[in-house]
Amino acid sequence: MLGILVGLRLRENPLAIVAALAALLVAAAIALIFFYVPSDADQGFSQRIFYLHVPIALTAYVCFGWGAWRAFVHLWKREPGADLESYVAIHQGVIFGSLTLITGSLWAKISWGHWWLWSESQLVLFLVLFLFYGAYFMLRYSVEPGPARANMCAVYALFGAVLIPISFLAIRLANQLIHPVVFTLQGPQMSGSMFLTFCISLAAMLSLAATLYHVELTGKRLDAHLRELRELVA
Repeated sequence: MLGILVGLRLRENPLAIVAALAALLVAAAIALIFFYVPSDADQGFSQRIFYLHVPIALTAYVCFGWGAWRAFVHLWKREPGADLESYVAIHQGVIFGSLTLITGSLWAKISWGHWWLWSESQLVLFLVLFLFYGAYFMLRYSVEPGPARANMCAVYALFGAVLIPISFLAIRLANQLIHPVVFTLQGPQMSGSMFLTFCISLAAMLSLAATLYHVELTGKRLDAHLRELRELVA
Protein backbone atom coordinates (compact mmCIF):
# COMPACT_ATOMS: atom_id res chain seq x y z
CA MET A 1 0.00 0.00 0.00
CA LEU A 2 2.80 2.41 0.91
CA GLY A 3 4.52 1.74 -2.39
CA ILE A 4 1.29 2.47 -4.30
CA LEU A 5 0.79 5.75 -2.43
CA VAL A 6 4.38 6.80 -3.14
CA GLY A 7 3.93 5.93 -6.80
CA LEU A 8 0.74 8.02 -7.02
CA ARG A 9 2.41 10.99 -5.35
CA LEU A 10 5.31 10.78 -7.78
CA ARG A 11 2.95 10.75 -10.75
CA GLU A 12 1.24 13.88 -9.42
CA ASN A 13 4.61 15.63 -9.03
CA PRO A 14 6.98 15.07 -11.98
CA LEU A 15 9.64 17.15 -10.24
CA ALA A 16 9.80 14.54 -7.49
CA ILE A 17 10.58 11.90 -10.13
CA VAL A 18 13.39 14.02 -11.57
CA ALA A 19 14.75 14.69 -8.07
CA ALA A 20 14.63 11.00 -7.14
CA LEU A 21 16.36 10.07 -10.40
CA ALA A 22 19.04 12.70 -9.77
CA ALA A 23 19.68 11.40 -6.26
CA LEU A 24 19.92 7.82 -7.54
CA LEU A 25 22.29 8.76 -10.36
CA VAL A 26 24.51 10.91 -8.14
CA ALA A 27 24.81 8.06 -5.64
CA ALA A 28 25.57 5.60 -8.43
CA ALA A 29 28.16 7.95 -9.95
CA ILE A 30 29.98 8.39 -6.62
CA ALA A 31 30.01 4.64 -6.06
CA LEU A 32 31.38 3.97 -9.55
CA ILE A 33 34.02 6.70 -9.31
CA PHE A 34 35.46 5.58 -5.99
CA PHE A 35 34.85 1.83 -5.98
CA TYR A 36 34.50 0.57 -9.55
CA VAL A 37 36.46 2.46 -12.19
CA PRO A 38 40.21 1.64 -12.28
CA SER A 39 42.83 4.26 -11.49
CA ASP A 40 44.63 5.90 -14.39
CA ALA A 41 48.04 4.41 -15.20
CA ASP A 42 49.74 7.82 -15.29
CA GLN A 43 47.82 10.07 -12.88
CA GLY A 44 46.65 7.45 -10.43
CA PHE A 45 43.78 8.10 -8.04
CA SER A 46 43.64 11.85 -8.75
CA GLN A 47 42.43 11.20 -12.30
CA ARG A 48 39.06 10.13 -10.88
CA ILE A 49 38.13 13.81 -10.63
CA PHE A 50 37.80 13.65 -14.43
CA TYR A 51 34.46 11.90 -13.94
CA LEU A 52 33.19 14.93 -12.03
CA HIS A 53 35.01 17.79 -13.74
CA VAL A 54 34.07 17.00 -17.34
CA PRO A 55 30.35 16.21 -16.71
CA ILE A 56 30.05 19.36 -14.60
CA ALA A 57 31.64 21.43 -17.39
CA LEU A 58 29.35 19.91 -20.03
CA THR A 59 26.36 20.60 -17.78
CA ALA A 60 27.43 24.23 -17.49
CA TYR A 61 27.52 24.45 -21.30
CA VAL A 62 24.03 22.93 -21.49
CA CYS A 63 22.66 25.40 -18.95
CA PHE A 64 24.17 28.39 -20.76
CA GLY A 65 22.89 27.03 -24.07
CA TRP A 66 19.38 26.52 -22.69
CA GLY A 67 19.45 30.03 -21.24
CA ALA A 68 20.40 31.45 -24.65
CA TRP A 69 17.67 29.42 -26.36
CA ARG A 70 14.97 30.65 -23.98
CA ALA A 71 16.27 34.18 -24.51
CA PHE A 72 15.87 33.67 -28.27
CA VAL A 73 12.33 32.38 -27.75
CA HIS A 74 11.54 35.46 -25.68
CA LEU A 75 12.73 37.80 -28.43
CA TRP A 76 11.17 35.78 -31.24
CA LYS A 77 7.77 34.68 -29.89
CA ARG A 78 7.42 36.83 -26.77
CA GLU A 79 6.53 33.62 -24.95
CA PRO A 80 5.41 34.35 -21.37
CA GLY A 81 7.93 33.07 -18.84
CA ALA A 82 10.76 32.59 -21.33
CA ASP A 83 12.74 35.47 -19.81
CA LEU A 84 12.49 33.94 -16.34
CA GLU A 85 13.46 30.51 -17.69
CA SER A 86 16.51 32.05 -19.38
CA TYR A 87 17.51 33.75 -16.15
CA VAL A 88 17.23 30.57 -14.08
CA ALA A 89 19.15 28.52 -16.66
CA ILE A 90 21.99 31.04 -16.71
CA HIS A 91 22.03 31.07 -12.91
CA GLN A 92 22.44 27.30 -12.89
CA GLY A 93 25.12 27.61 -15.56
CA VAL A 94 27.08 30.00 -13.36
CA ILE A 95 26.80 27.57 -10.43
CA PHE A 96 28.09 24.64 -12.48
CA GLY A 97 30.66 26.91 -14.09
CA SER A 98 32.01 27.73 -10.62
CA LEU A 99 32.24 24.02 -9.86
CA THR A 100 34.03 23.49 -13.18
CA LEU A 101 36.69 26.04 -12.29
CA ILE A 102 37.10 24.62 -8.78
CA THR A 103 37.39 20.97 -9.82
CA GLY A 104 39.61 21.90 -12.76
CA SER A 105 41.98 23.87 -10.54
CA LEU A 106 42.18 21.00 -8.04
CA TRP A 107 42.93 18.51 -10.80
CA ALA A 108 45.56 20.76 -12.36
CA LYS A 109 47.29 21.39 -9.03
CA ILE A 110 47.44 17.70 -8.13
CA SER A 111 48.50 16.48 -11.57
CA TRP A 112 50.63 19.31 -12.97
CA GLY A 113 51.50 21.45 -9.95
CA HIS A 114 49.65 24.57 -11.14
CA TRP A 115 46.31 25.95 -9.98
CA TRP A 116 45.97 27.98 -13.17
CA LEU A 117 47.89 28.65 -16.38
CA TRP A 118 47.11 31.91 -18.15
CA SER A 119 48.99 30.67 -21.20
CA GLU A 120 46.33 27.98 -21.78
CA SER A 121 43.69 29.46 -24.11
CA GLN A 122 41.07 26.84 -23.23
CA LEU A 123 41.20 27.80 -19.56
CA VAL A 124 41.04 31.51 -20.28
CA LEU A 125 38.15 31.11 -22.73
CA PHE A 126 36.07 29.19 -20.20
CA LEU A 127 36.83 31.85 -17.60
CA VAL A 128 35.72 34.55 -20.07
CA LEU A 129 32.49 32.61 -20.69
CA PHE A 130 31.94 32.27 -16.94
CA LEU A 131 32.62 35.96 -16.25
CA PHE A 132 30.44 37.04 -19.18
CA TYR A 133 27.43 35.22 -17.82
CA GLY A 134 28.32 36.28 -14.29
CA ALA A 135 28.01 39.90 -15.46
CA TYR A 136 24.52 39.03 -16.76
CA PHE A 137 23.20 39.47 -13.23
CA MET A 138 24.80 42.90 -12.90
CA LEU A 139 22.89 43.96 -16.01
CA ARG A 140 19.64 42.37 -14.91
CA TYR A 141 19.54 43.96 -11.48
CA SER A 142 20.69 47.37 -12.69
CA VAL A 143 17.49 47.80 -14.74
CA GLU A 144 13.95 48.08 -13.42
CA PRO A 145 11.79 44.96 -13.98
CA GLY A 146 9.77 45.09 -17.15
CA PRO A 147 9.90 44.47 -20.92
CA ALA A 148 13.02 46.61 -21.38
CA ARG A 149 15.01 44.57 -18.87
CA ALA A 150 13.79 41.29 -20.35
CA ASN A 151 14.79 42.37 -23.85
CA MET A 152 18.23 43.63 -22.80
CA CYS A 153 18.98 40.44 -20.85
CA ALA A 154 17.82 38.28 -23.75
CA VAL A 155 20.13 40.05 -26.20
CA TYR A 156 23.01 39.76 -23.73
CA ALA A 157 22.37 36.03 -23.24
CA LEU A 158 22.38 35.47 -27.00
CA PHE A 159 25.75 37.22 -27.38
CA GLY A 160 27.16 34.86 -24.74
CA ALA A 161 26.03 31.85 -26.76
CA VAL A 162 28.78 32.63 -29.28
CA LEU A 163 31.39 31.89 -26.62
CA ILE A 164 30.04 28.39 -25.90
CA PRO A 165 31.25 26.62 -29.09
CA ILE A 166 34.47 28.65 -29.04
CA SER A 167 35.25 27.52 -25.49
CA PHE A 168 34.32 23.89 -26.27
CA LEU A 169 36.39 23.76 -29.46
CA ALA A 170 39.38 25.36 -27.72
CA ILE A 171 39.49 22.41 -25.34
CA ARG A 172 39.35 19.89 -28.17
CA LEU A 173 41.96 21.69 -30.28
CA ALA A 174 44.42 22.25 -27.44
CA ASN A 175 47.70 20.42 -27.79
CA GLN A 176 48.60 20.52 -24.11
CA LEU A 177 48.01 17.61 -21.78
CA ILE A 178 46.09 19.75 -19.33
CA HIS A 179 42.94 18.90 -21.30
CA PRO A 180 43.46 15.50 -22.94
CA VAL A 181 40.87 14.67 -25.61
CA VAL A 182 39.24 11.32 -24.91
CA PHE A 183 36.40 11.50 -27.45
CA THR A 184 37.57 11.25 -31.06
CA LEU A 185 36.09 10.23 -34.41
CA GLN A 186 37.22 6.69 -33.57
CA GLY A 187 35.05 6.68 -30.43
CA PRO A 188 35.80 7.15 -26.73
CA GLN A 189 39.45 6.54 -25.89
CA MET A 190 38.72 4.75 -22.61
CA SER A 191 37.83 1.31 -21.37
CA GLY A 192 34.27 0.08 -20.99
CA SER A 193 34.19 0.66 -17.23
CA MET A 194 35.54 4.19 -17.65
CA PHE A 195 33.00 5.04 -20.34
CA LEU A 196 30.15 3.64 -18.24
CA THR A 197 31.25 5.68 -15.24
CA PHE A 198 31.54 8.82 -17.36
CA CYS A 199 28.06 8.34 -18.83
CA ILE A 200 26.48 7.77 -15.41
CA SER A 201 28.27 10.83 -14.03
CA LEU A 202 27.13 12.97 -16.95
CA ALA A 203 23.54 11.78 -16.53
CA ALA A 204 23.80 12.52 -12.80
CA MET A 205 24.99 16.10 -13.34
CA LEU A 206 22.38 16.79 -16.02
CA SER A 207 19.55 15.42 -13.89
CA LEU A 208 20.83 17.35 -10.86
CA ALA A 209 20.90 20.55 -12.92
CA ALA A 210 17.38 19.84 -14.20
CA THR A 211 16.15 19.36 -10.63
CA LEU A 212 17.76 22.56 -9.38
CA TYR A 213 16.49 24.42 -12.44
CA HIS A 214 12.87 23.41 -11.88
CA VAL A 215 13.04 24.00 -8.13
CA GLU A 216 14.40 27.52 -8.61
CA LEU A 217 11.98 28.23 -11.45
CA THR A 218 9.03 27.16 -9.30
CA GLY A 219 10.23 29.35 -6.45
CA LYS A 220 10.67 32.37 -8.74
CA ARG A 221 7.19 31.90 -10.18
CA LEU A 222 5.65 31.67 -6.72
CA ASP A 223 7.52 34.80 -5.68
CA ALA A 224 6.22 36.64 -8.74
CA HIS A 225 2.63 35.58 -7.99
CA LEU A 226 2.97 36.71 -4.38
CA ARG A 227 4.23 40.12 -5.50
CA GLU A 228 1.25 40.45 -7.83
CA LEU A 229 -1.14 39.57 -4.99
CA ARG A 230 0.50 42.12 -2.69
CA GLU A 231 0.10 44.81 -5.36
CA LEU A 232 -3.56 43.93 -5.81
CA VAL A 233 -4.20 44.00 -2.07
CA ALA A 234 -2.35 47.30 -1.70
